Amino acid sequence: MKRAHEFRQLKIALVQLAEAGLIRRDKRNTFGHAQIPNTVRGQLDVSPQGYGFLRTDEGDLEVLIPPRYLGTALAGDTVEVALFAPNKKAEGRRGPREGEVTQVLERGRSLIVGTVERVRKAFFVIPDDRRLSANVMIASDGRGRAAEGDKVVVEIESWGRGHPHPQGKVVEVLGKAGEVLAELKSVQRAYQLPSSFPPEVMLEAQQLTAAIPPTEIHRRLDLRNLVCFTIDPEDARDFDDAVSLEPLPNGNMRLGVHIADVSSYVREGNQLDREALRRGTSVYLPSLVIPMLPEQLSNVICSLQPDQDRLAFSVLMEVTPRGIVKSHEIRETVIHSRKRFTYEQVEDILTAAEGRAPQPSDGSLESILLRMQALSAALTKKRMREGSIDFETAEARFRFDAEGKPVEIVKKVRLRSHRLVEEFMLLANQVVATHIGFSRKEEHPKPFIYRVHESPDPEKIRELASFVRQFGYSLNIDSGVSSKALQRLLDQVRGTEVENVINEVALRSMAKAIYSERNIGHYGLGFAYYAHFTSPIRRYPDLVIHRLLKEYGKNVPAERRQELLRRLPTIAKQSSDRERVAMEAEREAVKVMQVEFLKRHVGDEFGGVISGVTRYGIFVELSDLLADGMIHVRDMEDDYYVYDETKYALVGRYSGNRYRLGDSVQVKVVRVNPEERQIDLQIIKT
Repeated sequence: MKRAHEFRQLKIALVQLAEAGLIRRDKRNTFGHAQIPNTVRGQLDVSPQGYGFLRTDEGDLEVLIPPRYLGTALAGDTVEVALFAPNKKAEGRRGPREGEVTQVLERGRSLIVGTVERVRKAFFVIPDDRRLSANVMIASDGRGRAAEGDKVVVEIESWGRGHPHPQGKVVEVLGKAGEVLAELKSVQRAYQLPSSFPPEVMLEAQQLTAAIPPTEIHRRLDLRNLVCFTIDPEDARDFDDAVSLEPLPNGNMRLGVHIADVSSYVREGNQLDREALRRGTSVYLPSLVIPMLPEQLSNVICSLQPDQDRLAFSVLMEVTPRGIVKSHEIRETVIHSRKRFTYEQVEDILTAAEGRAPQPSDGSLESILLRMQALSAALTKKRMREGSIDFETAEARFRFDAEGKPVEIVKKVRLRSHRLVEEFMLLANQVVATHIGFSRKEEHPKPFIYRVHESPDPEKIRELASFVRQFGYSLNIDSGVSSKALQRLLDQVRGTEVENVINEVALRSMAKAIYSERNIGHYGLGFAYYAHFTSPIRRYPDLVIHRLLKEYGKNVPAERRQELLRRLPTIAKQSSDRERVAMEAEREAVKVMQVEFLKRHVGDEFGGVISGVTRYGIFVELSDLLADGMIHVRDMEDDYYVYDETKYALVGRYSGNRYRLGDSVQVKVVRVNPEERQIDLQIIKT
């Protein structure tokens, strides 16, 4: 006990020294001497205010670059930065070192999306991305058919040497700035999302067929007589997972999670595979899907359509009624889905059965669904008990008119049927990762791609604890913070007016989950082993894991293991990067649609919750629309408002009126700027 106590004290001391900048702490949570080189390299990010931020390639040093020291470097560039000598007065204070960009090693982009503006006789493109501080001058012969006010894609030809602006030529006109189709296209181009597949990829896809040779059926476990089905959104077109549940004589159940066997068609190194790796993931924008695989594969050949024989990779688990997995097997299979359910259909069945006494299983789809619901509830309870965090984040969905314009915004409701599928997929992913992870104790460990989630940064957790105290809630952080403590906080705020705000701030306090060849566990789920296995139609790591599982069923030569050890880190990083791009693009496209919807509601009033407070105004999330707007201090004419940083509030100097984070307010939409994707609001006095 004494040794354990001393170790905890040592760990606390090391963390405190690292936070003070006196020693170094890296991504692996190892500590070392804080020796810092004179120059560092990494990828540049730029704030909307023009300040550059660089995290070194090793990830253990952050550098602040004032605007005047950025040179021609833009957000996304890989740069070399010379570090300034530390300020003697600032020694001992926390914060990043400062530096100057001395060399752009690699440009992050050559194409920029923006709006054409005219200044006297010259034309410029004003970038949509506010992190790009420089406007692009259009060469005299490079404007083509672009006119003032057009949304365009411009290709950079010169990066500012000898003149104050980068110069380029227009390569595509997307439409008039502010129009919904042009703005949606601009998001797609800005994030370099492909609009079509290369001809060689399409040719390879067209040569594939859904017909399954008898020899392939004979080689696999034939589950075509098993009752399984899919549960997906109403508008889904690709079905990559099916589920089944059978009672066993000992009172347990055999849960089957059956995943489309994409790896039987997309072979390592072929054209389809290279394109899938480049894309990394499917991207889901409102009214537009940019798939990882061509439609012939994603929606037909690999899709687990009802009443069709399909190749699958199945995880078959013996599970107790309390959700404990007693045994499992992972097999290549052939399945035959009995039905394509929507989430709403399953929810209706579960609702209709409420209050009825449990009936013995009669093999009907209804009785299977009811047993699935009971098992899902047991899995959720077990997972929460063992330390999973359950964030309830609201999500907006749109209904469109014939022209593709949003006519309604609705909150996506999380149904029991959603939870049912989520729990089964989580369990299958965990079982697959554990299946491989435990084998790493062998003499020759198996290279793999895990889905990992680091524990949160202590400083961000301290900020979260301080934040929730403003609302009367507490988060114990005396010896770090456990996932169980965070879940207790989320349980306390569930159903309150500040639930969305606290959920959002807590989520921002977390590290981002990524893919990695090194397993460090998943903090948010409370799992020691976790991977992505269940969506190979839309995620590249899942496809790779299918291949690895097949390989590890055989004898893998040492040379192949070494090749995997070299390749998997690159695949993991590419997949993580593309996932981040997809999330940012999806978020930006949602803003486009929210702004387009509110263009027709200027002057209308809405209820909202204050989601952010700054010295220049307050941000409000419109409760029914999940859109964020801003109330500028300059528009708050009833008083002179002062920013109280400690209270997360704007306070009227004379009236004492206070607008605090999490407060409910009634607001009116006064201005909408589609090009800037901004919504301006005004407080309605009640």
